[in-house]
Amino acid sequence: MVSAIKQDPESHGQNPPEAPVGSGSETPGSAPSGEHARDGSRKPGPRSAPEHTDAFGAGLARLPSQARIWRRRALIVVLRVARLVRTGVDRIFPGIRYLLRSLQRRWRRSLQFRTVLTTLLLSISSFAIVGAYLSNQIANNLFQERLTQAESETRYNVKQVQDTFDGAQVTDQSSVITLVYDTLNAVEGRGSVIQRRYVFEAMPEQTKPRNRWVESRASDQLTISVIPPDLRKAVQDSGKEQFWASTEFPVGTEDRPGIAVGNKVTFNGTVYELYLIYDLNTAQQTLNEIQNVLWAGGAALILMIGAIAWYVTRNVVSPVSHAAVVSEKLAAGQLQERMVVKGEDEMARLGASFNHMAASLQEQITQLATLSQMQQRFVSDVSHELRTPLTTVRMAAEVLYDARDDFDPINKRSAELLYNQVERFQSLLADLLEISRFDAGVAMLDAEATDIVQLISHVMEGAAPVAEEYGSEMLLNAPEGSVVVEMDSRRIDRILRNLILNALEHGEGRPVNISVASTADAVAVTVRDHGIGMSPAEAARVFDRFWRADPARARTTGGSGLGLSIATEDTKLHNGWLQAWGNTGVGSSFRLTLPLKQGGTITKSPLPLEPADVALGSPGDHSVLVLGPGAAAVPKDPAAGDPDAVDSAPAGGPDSGAAPATDAEPAAAARAGTPEAARTGKQS
Repeated sequence: MVSAIKQDPESHGQNPPEAPVGSGSETPGSAPSGEHARDGSRKPGPRSAPEHTDAFGAGLARLPSQARIWRRRALIVVLRVARLVRTGVDRIFPGIRYLLRSLQRRWRRSLQFRTVLTTLLLSISSFAIVGAYLSNQIANNLFQERLTQAESETRYNVKQVQDTFDGAQVTDQSSVITLVYDTLNAVEGRGSVIQRRYVFEAMPEQTKPRNRWVESRASDQLTISVIPPDLRKAVQDSGKEQFWASTEFPVGTEDRPGIAVGNKVTFNGTVYELYLIYDLNTAQQTLNEIQNVLWAGGAALILMIGAIAWYVTRNVVSPVSHAAVVSEKLAAGQLQERMVVKGEDEMARLGASFNHMAASLQEQITQLATLSQMQQRFVSDVSHELRTPLTTVRMAAEVLYDARDDFDPINKRSAELLYNQVERFQSLLADLLEISRFDAGVAMLDAEATDIVQLISHVMEGAAPVAEEYGSEMLLNAPEGSVVVEMDSRRIDRILRNLILNALEHGEGRPVNISVASTADAVAVTVRDHGIGMSPAEAARVFDRFWRADPARARTTGGSGLGLSIATEDTKLHNGWLQAWGNTGVGSSFRLTLPLKQGGTITKSPLPLEPADVALGSPGDHSVLVLGPGAAAVPKDPAAGDPDAVDSAPAGGPDSGAAPATDAEPAAAARAGTPEAARTGKQS
């Protein structure tokens, strides 16, 4: 309903519109320029039209410049506020990121934190659901109770109003207004607290004649606008039915919730809409108090649940954490560490079992360590004790060997056999002494800057008689000409001599290729033969002690079986890699990779392990054994031009061409007493 409000200009103190400036006309009733007005005030003095126009034009001219100044000032303020906001965000975001990362790290590492936090989140979710349900049910019950009461009271009061109007005997307007006012005030129920409010409105568009002596009336300055339109329409279209709707109505400076119940009443032939509005503020306050109690009780309950969860999980997790700490100390070699056992529950039994296991392991490890020390001492003592008699026997064998031409054929052959076997025995004894030094941990490096290419040339010169005996040609490929490496030349000489002699022995008279290459931090030497090669099972054990490729363990070929084991230990002292590749019937390749500086690390070998002249699709079993500290398989870099399919190296490792591992390889690495990974397999 749109109501028109008439306003009187004089009553509101409005001035009549002014005449246009400079028009020369005056509004009616205005005092002439320079004269007194009717109220005695003095009007402004006379001013010519041109002067007034110039001042107004100057004011208009100043407006754009002032607007630009204010716009610039506003931009400066906005930029400063944006800078402050950005500074605050830059300072807050790192703290938030650090907090989130700390929580994430705590979540991953702490079972107790994860359990307590999960319990709290589930408790909060459960309480929120239950609290929302209870609050909704309480609110519905309070509302339904108040609605039932409002409908009952409205029926009674509307009947009273209608009876009063029907029995009224009034004819003048003042009597009608007084009667309506008194009747509605009685319905309102005024007292210390207003129980209900009313809105009394004549229905619009009534056709029968009526006396509109009472157009509308409401309590507390309410208007018909507080009644929902749907409720008014339902009341207007109905007969004697009663309707209700939720609404809000102003009381002072606040809006309160209420229930509006509408009916029709008639007075002097005029139909009126009577709405009684019931205040629900008391019920709302009661509901708010109940909700506050629920939230406070829920918060206290959640804190109690969190404390209980923390206490329970602490009792469960603490023994587990203690067991983890003790197990780490046992793994570090502190075999005397034990768990503290309290009580007789499951955790106490777990601690007792853990201590029993630790004691058993300590006893076994101690026995094994003692046995190992005894064995090492025995080998070392026997090797040292054998040196003196072996020297005497060797001197006698040399005398007999030099005089063999004076013997008969049988004694001559015996002298030759004695001489050769004593030489072999002396070589084996030297290897045993070297192994005993490695086992005792007394082997030390005597590193100095040496040209490894010259060292290889020296080894090749020493192996020339063996190459001539087997009919093999040794080819050296060293494009750089000279590579200086900080190394123990005696140990590297022994490694290279072992690799080259093995290549000549198993090369079947074919050429042996030796390649040298270097990078900024490493140098690599590969020894490639084209002989019988190695099967995967053989490559898995090629660095084992006393292992020989010949199943019959014939002594016509091969040495003592300690050469590659000693070479492995020498390589480990240099923090390098010693790796092997083989293909049955095609040949084998050994690669030695060393850091250029003592104590340096290697990330990639300068040379491929698998030879470039062997196609990946060639028949035969390709096998690789990798020995290096902490070896791990990594994919090859195709951009490097390395034909190896897989790299195996520590911390990003070398390119070794290693294929999938077999069951025999970890055992080979374990028997060597090193953390190297041994990998063999087939490549297609």
